[in-house]
Amino acid sequence: MKLAILSLNPHLYSTARLVDAAVDRGHDVQVVNYLRCTMDITSKRPSVVYSGERLRPEAVIPRIGATYTFYGAAVVRQFEVMGVPTANTSDAIARSRDKLRALQLLAHEGIGLPVTGFAHDVRDIDELVKVVSGAPLIVKLLEGTQGRGVVLAETRKAAESVIGAFRQLDANILVQEYVEADGRDVRAFVVGGEVVAAMERTAPAGEFRANLHQGGTARAIELSSENEALAVHAAEVLGLGVAGVDMLPTDDGYVVIEVNSSPGLEGIETSSGLDVAGAIIRYAEGLQT
Repeated sequence: MKLAILSLNPHLYSTARLVDAAVDRGHDVQVVNYLRCTMDITSKRPSVVYSGERLRPEAVIPRIGATYTFYGAAVVRQFEVMGVPTANTSDAIARSRDKLRALQLLAHEGIGLPVTGFAHDVRDIDELVKVVSGAPLIVKLLEGTQGRGVVLAETRKAAESVIGAFRQLDANILVQEYVEADGRDVRAFVVGGEVVAAMERTAPAGEFRANLHQGGTARAIELSSENEALAVHAAEVLGLGVAGVDMLPTDDGYVVIEVNSSPGLEGIETSSGLDVAGAIIRYAEGLQT
């Protein structure tokens, strides 16, 4: 099968592992820098041109960075218009990257979430803080990724200062209740409606964010059938075939904090010893049927 992996850097761990897994299964694989793609939107013969070549893969695996969601999703959509199946659709990628929209969709489906507030005007800070039952609370930039743009406000005064500062910069933010989880969270890796691996991430001393990019550590875990079903449901609500579903343990069970459409493979493969890249390739193979 002829596979295209949309990625800005062929040397990234995740991209390289997908290439290796595809080659191991006998596929012809090409890494395509989606920012260098030109789209021909002509009626009845749409195409994607890359390095002077009109691409015609049999399946596409998107690895779209958060900074370039708009253009990356447009390239994925162009392949869809051409009738090429994609591991994650353009609409699903856009849904997952819009944190507010994603939370609204998940809440509509009854998926457990931290209590979340959203407001535009700085004059509504008091009401926003009340929504999440006061401090401590979490302030999140809607555009933030990998734990960046996430602030823990431990007092009401700190919360008012942080929220006010972000809004003065015209930054869109969410305010969430602080879920005490001892600096731990869980990522479930969902591929094709199944949890193929899961890990518990632990934040370094003095840090509340457990993201590996923030210095956290990870270990493989087995999820209960209930929590696996929660992760699968969250991915399905956003329409993602490949997803990293981040969850926090609470006294009432797990709550979903984010669903990532381009989850990194290094942490999950290193901690679990499982061939997650191979699972993604096998999923891509099935997209043709």
